[in-house]
Amino acid sequence: MSDTTVSSGILGRTRGLLRRALRDVVEGASSLTSRSGLNVKPDLPDDDLARLQQQIDASLSGRGGEASARTNAADLGHCYLELNDTGRLRFLTLLTDEYGIEPSHLNDAMDAVRAATEDPKSYALALSKLRDDLSSPRMKLLRQFNGLEYGVKFLVDMRSDLRSLLRDHPELAPLDAELKYLLSGWFDAGFLELRRITWGAPADLLEKLIEYEAVHEIQSWTDLKNRLESDRRFYAFFHPSMHNEPLIFVEVALVKGIADNVQTLLDETQPIANAEDADTAIFYSISNAQPGLSGVSFGDFLIKKVVDHLSHELPNLKTFATLSPIPGFRRWLDRRMADGAELLNHEQEDALAAVAGELPDDTDALPHLLDQPDWHQDEDIAGALNPVLMHLAAGYLLYQRRESTGTALDSVAHFHLSNGARVERINWLADTAARGMQQSAGMMVNYLYDKAKIETNHEAYVTGSEIPASSGVRNLL
Repeated sequence: MSDTTVSSGILGRTRGLLRRALRDVVEGASSLTSRSGLNVKPDLPDDDLARLQQQIDASLSGRGGEASARTNAADLGHCYLELNDTGRLRFLTLLTDEYGIEPSHLNDAMDAVRAATEDPKSYALALSKLRDDLSSPRMKLLRQFNGLEYGVKFLVDMRSDLRSLLRDHPELAPLDAELKYLLSGWFDAGFLELRRITWGAPADLLEKLIEYEAVHEIQSWTDLKNRLESDRRFYAFFHPSMHNEPLIFVEVALVKGIADNVQTLLDETQPIANAEDADTAIFYSISNAQPGLSGVSFGDFLIKKVVDHLSHELPNLKTFATLSPIPGFRRWLDRRMADGAELLNHEQEDALAAVAGELPDDTDALPHLLDQPDWHQDEDIAGALNPVLMHLAAGYLLYQRRESTGTALDSVAHFHLSNGARVERINWLADTAARGMQQSAGMMVNYLYDKAKIETNHEAYVTGSEIPASSGVRNLL
């Protein structure tokens, strides 16, 4: 199975559904009125941009009521989907530049609030006007999509496009911030549905799982089926306005004891175990499926819901832990080595030099050994690197912090620590796939979710940046 084929097929069908849904709204309105759809060239040249702006103004004017506003929004959405990259950038730039908050209106509204403090009725009216002025015209426009079939999905995908442009076009940040604010309200955890996915799910949903898996690539339909067997669980959050579109999903293995190797965990030749014999639930993959919802947090709620669900379904489960990557470790280590940092003591340096052999001038043993292809398959090299890398990984997880927040530098560590887990164990050569070797020298970490300590750990980390860890991990330091 070609990943490219699956990816392009899913994206094509999703875009096609959006186009048809929005086009149907426009054509339905056209059959009742004399209006016609907004047809523009893919790169949105100046004359088309001017017509687009007229359409946006008409949509914001309120003429024709809610039905007309929804039709205008559908027309704008269909127009956006027909644009190429250049056209979409021009579309988003127009929204950013021309439909933000008007400072003079805001200043007038604030002056009115200050002037009305003596009269409760006038004060309430002034506050209401201020609230209206704090909502930009583009926010009012974007809210109109909420009433359209696939309208919410359209906005999620549009924000995905927007975020891909931010690095080169930081001037789009105000639009991104407002879209994030809007989507955060619509995707509050209380609106989400937790659903277990099985092999009997619709084929298009199963295809999306293959496409959206972000941690351990799903290699084939057989691989996917193995992850959906009776000794596994696959849970996802869904939103009522996004048809069969997972927002985030977690993959769970039901095993005995805390797992220490992901290749063993995903081995399709292993016999299917009896879930009722398992004493441990291992969360081995968590994937955010919608890039447009970046920064909209519901992952913590997912973990807690799944733990509660599994505890009721399988009371034999006593331990809940992850088998997680350390995605930032090699990037951090490579940067430190390039800077000439003294990472090792003399004993560690001598041990590595003994297996490295004769080295080129100005070359240290650690980067030299890590640059060897398949070093992990050489017993002598792997044996020498084991205590060194395990020591460095423990220090990275427990002590390396973001300067701005004091939180864990590693993104996966930060996620689980924020949710109340502790660093339980670092596993040597737990993921020898190409990505695992490249990101973390093959190491993985177990984060333990002790239900009795989740809240305490969460508070200690969030309020004091304390990172709880087992004695086994601390002994590696």
